[in-house]
This record gives sequence, C-alpha cells and structure tokens, in this order.
Amino acid sequence: MLFYTENVSKFAFSIETSNIDVESSNQDDKKRFGIVGVPFDSTTSYMPGARFGPRSVREASYNFERYNLILDKNINTDIYDFGDLEVVHGNFEKTCSNLEQTITEILELGLIPLTIGGDHSISCCILKAINKNDLNFSDTTIIHFDAHSDLRDLYMDEKYSHATVMRRIFEMNPKQIIQIGVRSSSEEEAIFARENNVKIYTSHDVDEKLGDISKFLKKIEGPIYVTFDIDILDPAFAPSVGTPSPCGLNPKQIEKLIYSLKNKKIVGFDLVEVSSNKIGDITSVNAAKTIYDFLSL
Repeated sequence: MLFYTENVSKFAFSIETSNIDVESSNQDDKKRFGIVGVPFDSTTSYMPGARFGPRSVREASYNFERYNLILDKNINTDIYDFGDLEVVHGNFEKTCSNLEQTITEILELGLIPLTIGGDHSISCCILKAINKNDLNFSDTTIIHFDAHSDLRDLYMDEKYSHATVMRRIFEMNPKQIIQIGVRSSSEEEAIFARENNVKIYTSHDVDEKLGDISKFLKKIEGPIYVTFDIDILDPAFAPSVGTPSPCGLNPKQIEKLIYSLKNKKIVGFDLVEVSSNKIGDITSVNAAKTIYDFLSL
C-alpha cells in the first residue's frame, strides 16, 4: 500500500486518542500534537464554506507518505486527532467559549494544539486559552501567514471577525507579531502596524527576499505560535477560500518558509479559511501539505 489510509475523519498518521500517554507528554521533549477541527464560518464576509474545511483537509492529508523526501525524515511526532468541536453556528461567543475549553484540555494532556478551521476568527480563541494556561505569553512570537493584515479594530461594526483577529491577538500583548504574505490592508491597518511595530513582509517582499525572510525566521528566539490563513497562496493554488486575493505566494515558497521554523519551540498552530467540500480540491491538498510539512519539522 503506497499511502497510509485508515480513517479519513482523522488527519493522516493519527494515533487513537485512547492511547495518549499523559505522563510521557509531561516529562520528555518529544513534540505531541492534539488536532481539533472547528467547522465555524459565521464571521465570513465573502465566500462561505470554511465550516467544511476540517473535513476536506483531513481527507486530502492521505495523499502524503510518512517519509518526507525533502527533509529526508519520517514524521516521528505523535498526532492525536480529537475530531471536530461542537460549534454554535451564528454565535461566535459560545463557539469561542467551547474552543477555549477544548484547547485548555488539550494543553492539560501535554499536547500542542493544532487547529483546523473554520474562519480566521477562531485563532483569537485558541490564543486566549494558551495565554491563560501556564505560558508566559509575553515571550511568544506570533507568525501570521496571510494575504490580509486582519488588524482592523472593527469590521462591519463587529469586534470579533476574520478581519479583526490579529488586532484582538495584538491586545493580548505577545512578544511580537510577524506577518508574511500580506497584500491587502486598509490604511487604518497599515498605520496601526507601523506605529505598533507589527513587522510585515508583503507578498512582493517574499518574491524578492525569500532567502532573507527565511534567515530572519530561523533567528527567532523563544516560543512561537503560527496562524496560517490558506489565502496567503495565490488563488491559482488556493481558489476555495473565504476572501481570495491575487498576486499571492506559491506552494514552494510556503514550503521553504515553514521549513525555516525547524527546531523552534512551538506552542500551537492553526490553519484556517479552507472553503471546499470537494474531494481532491487543490485548496485542501495545499492546506494538508502545509500541515504535513509542519508536522515533519
């Protein structure tokens, strides 16, 4: 059998959750991930469908071997997929509360939360839980891959939205926010970023200075959290997203940037905004590949 295929309701290479060794998780340095899907897209403002993202990405994950040829290594981390969160469609506050509780439980098991969305608003809830649970959040660098800044204070008079998520995360006072691939921003967001030392590498910067950006990421010290909006990719590679934006990155650039995070202390990862319900959709395949590369680190 060429591919690892067992249960497409779980991400590939997952171990049964009943086999979690909590004692080992709390004692050794091996990375162990707890996956949860969040099928919530109630703050989407353009193309709905991100609620189907977790299932589509999981299905696409079975296209990859355990052995990563580029890194010349097998995935050797433990991966536990807990399935999908019980969301309350149309109600961000209740869904966020459920997600915070779930992420807290994953952290208590000694696992690193890996979340599949869902629209980008969910990242705020994940980081709220991490911030509350025995982590010095002021030492954490947030690495934000996205076509959009998501730094608006309000969007359509809403405080919590896919378009305001990074502003809410900024208000939690992390060490630094680094945005990569941005090519869409309001003037308000651009001014806010400049005045508050939010570091932005635009998509044009990635084209022209990919090597320099990769070196910069390698030099980051301390814990990191990665939030990855799949619309960072050009619509040619990811058409099924909530808010597509032309002139984006390509999968090889993403691969190199993800590999730049090797050996970092990772406290969490989320991938959001996959709006596909079709088997074999290129958006889901590229999203699953990004998670696969992350797990291969």
